[in-house]
Amino acid sequence: MNTAYEPTIGLEIHAELATSSKMFCACTVVDSTQAEPNIAVCPVCAGMPGVLPVLNQRAVEFGLRVALALECEIPPTSIFARKNYFYPDLPKGYQISQYDQPLARNGRLAILTSQGERLIRVRRVHLEEDTGKLTHVAAEGGGYSLIDLNRAGVPLLEIVSEPDLHTAEEVRAYAMALRSLLRYLGVNSGDMQKGVLRIEPNISVRPAGSQELGTRSEIKNLNSFRALERSVDFEIRRQSELLRQGKPVVQETRGWDEAADATVPQRSKEEAHDYRYFPEPDLPPLALDPGRVEQVRGRLPELPIARLRRFQEQYGLNAYDAQVLTAEMEVADYFEAALAAAPGAAPKSLANWITGELFALTNQAGVEFDPQRVPAQALAGLVQMVASGAINQSTGKAVLAEMFRSGRPAAQIVAERGLEQISDRGKIASLVRETLEAHPQQVKAYLNGKETLARWLFGQVMRAAQGQANPLVVQEELEGQLQRLKKAR
Repeated sequence: MNTAYEPTIGLEIHAELATSSKMFCACTVVDSTQAEPNIAVCPVCAGMPGVLPVLNQRAVEFGLRVALALECEIPPTSIFARKNYFYPDLPKGYQISQYDQPLARNGRLAILTSQGERLIRVRRVHLEEDTGKLTHVAAEGGGYSLIDLNRAGVPLLEIVSEPDLHTAEEVRAYAMALRSLLRYLGVNSGDMQKGVLRIEPNISVRPAGSQELGTRSEIKNLNSFRALERSVDFEIRRQSELLRQGKPVVQETRGWDEAADATVPQRSKEEAHDYRYFPEPDLPPLALDPGRVEQVRGRLPELPIARLRRFQEQYGLNAYDAQVLTAEMEVADYFEAALAAAPGAAPKSLANWITGELFALTNQAGVEFDPQRVPAQALAGLVQMVASGAINQSTGKAVLAEMFRSGRPAAQIVAERGLEQISDRGKIASLVRETLEAHPQQVKAYLNGKETLARWLFGQVMRAAQGQANPLVVQEELEGQLQRLKKAR
């Protein structure tokens, strides 16, 4: 019997908060991928006996920003707890986190997939501290591990969704939407390669139509959307195949093996009671003044999903273009700045220049999008030159490439190189006539019924004009001269 199975997936996302100092001490937050090991460590984050933690106020504000943006309920009081487990990168033998009374609960996040927009429920948002970092070194005789505590105590925000996701595509869309939100709010850089955003999906499958959740596996510490999507897809197939064979799914923590393109077992999955949570005795309850919460709410920027909807309504963009433009705040700002500088430009045309040509140049250069590389006003000037007929689309692309390389404005490049579009009908008529005379065999084949050669002849005219001729005028003149030759036969 071929039973269909339904995946059920929830995500735990750990986001390092972009504060200057750590969660419970004054140590500077450093880039753990670049800094020398153990240079940002004090008795508090090293877990020395007798030291006391002091809560980072900025981390609380950043956590509130995220919770409010996710439309969470914010209780007046939350409690820090000790999460007890023993691992070499946890110097105290416990992690200060939040458990049964977190910073926020019951939020939601809108995502866009190929099936349209969906709301994903957010179960909880809570504050905690990060652990240190282990580096495992292989050596003859068994190897060893090194501990770097630079990351220990860095503020973390954990965002836990409800199991509302059912495909790898939805999981990716949720993670990307949350990353975009965090960047808009200015609380996390989103640099997944540096580990500042780590994603842990919990995946189970069940017979289609069943209301009971299956046994889940958790994939730990994924730091790319590609790994997330591929690992979730693999795990769905792995669990479904086990159930088809009548074998049990073991509740466990698994890792993603990029080389093998598969998840691999790591350890049995812990339950909450295994961590022996109890209230942190060295920190008082976190009491939030309602007035302060409203102040934070009032400072929230326009969020990605709201901006996406506005771009569709205000500028007539489709969902795809609006999503690409609003995924990063600086790109959305750039688009609107360019529109303001070119009030007559069609929003769709300007969106195409940004997401097509400008993004392509950025990718080819292997750099991040930089709004100063081609300033919004400079791009607006180029688009207006194309729209007015001063240069054609093909020339415009070449000019943009030079603008990207040199930083010079479009008008200067066009003037220096003599790239103005040729629209003079007399000159274009002469170019067409010369082209037809230079290719008599092709003209004869066209007149004998091979009409697809018109496109080839069009290309020859444009080549003769060095790409500067007005394509519409060329098309009209070429068709006219070919029709006259037909009638003359």
